[in-house]
Amino acid sequence: MKVLGIETSCDETGVAIFDSATRSVVHAVHSQVDLHRAYGGVVPELASRDHIRRVLPLIEDVLARAGLSRLDIDAIAVTAGPGLIGALLVGCSIGSALGYALGKPVIGVHHLEGHLLSPLLAHPAPQFPFVALLVSGGHTQLLQVERIGSYRLLGETLDDAAGEAFDKAAQLLGLGYPGGPALSRLAQFGTPGAVPLPRPMIHRGDLDFSFSGLKTAVLTAVRRATNLCDQVRADIALGFVEAVVDVLTVKSLKALQQCGHTRLVVSGGVSANQQLRERLTSEAARIGAEVFFPPPDLCTDNGAMIALAGWAGLERGAVADPLAPIEVRPRWPLESIGSAAGAKTASR
Repeated sequence: MKVLGIETSCDETGVAIFDSATRSVVHAVHSQVDLHRAYGGVVPELASRDHIRRVLPLIEDVLARAGLSRLDIDAIAVTAGPGLIGALLVGCSIGSALGYALGKPVIGVHHLEGHLLSPLLAHPAPQFPFVALLVSGGHTQLLQVERIGSYRLLGETLDDAAGEAFDKAAQLLGLGYPGGPALSRLAQFGTPGAVPLPRPMIHRGDLDFSFSGLKTAVLTAVRRATNLCDQVRADIALGFVEAVVDVLTVKSLKALQQCGHTRLVVSGGVSANQQLRERLTSEAARIGAEVFFPPPDLCTDNGAMIALAGWAGLERGAVADPLAPIEVRPRWPLESIGSAAGAKTASR
């Protein structure tokens, strides 16, 4: 089955074709970073308008590179939520119109399920069951995954997500937008232990997170600095990264032990962070566990993960009537789709 995936949940337009027979992917992503940089963050109306301009050319691009025509597509998967409602409507409208024109099934996909399943496109791919750590700009969650469609929430952030904390800390250090990658690069020049910062909730027995206090600690460190030179900024950046990585690592290993699993899947934009990858890999190996990440080009939002999740939904019997409207959901708990009824809900 060849599934066309369309991702327009926020500030990246992603389109891909996933071939289930060969497990191969052809994908393209257009980032809106330059568009939003002047505003210091995503402007929803501008994001929606740019998605309108980008989706169809990207579809033609991936079809050409895959050597396919529109008639070769077997199904269409679009992100239905969570995300910016205007941006979601763009992808769902185009996907529905294309499905109607071609007489192909159209399935709405949960954005986070796409991230969760994206490591299945890596080599080697993880086997079920596993614990999943989702760390993206707007979400930080730990889930127990028994199989595709079976997701149990173990813990989540009570305030800022890790990705949000990265961006806010970067702004405090004058790194601009998007700040997360820039902060990680700056941290490479920091002195370990020079700026000790708190590890929120690291010793609590549960698997929830909190990063707003860490952001405040960065603000305090910036204000206390008598000379905020490049080295001091790098030291603060490293202190922040070390704190986030410590918390994510401790909670992830605790989740593995509580569930009795030996496989950890890490996905979402923050999964590209090199410090996090190295620490999780080494600490998991120490307890006899393995860690799996998406391919580097599939860590951020992309159409490949949506095409894969769409194929998975169709395989488990999700309804995909091209004439039925797709309900976009700016807020949509991932665990709500973990049942037969949830599979149907995920598509409409």
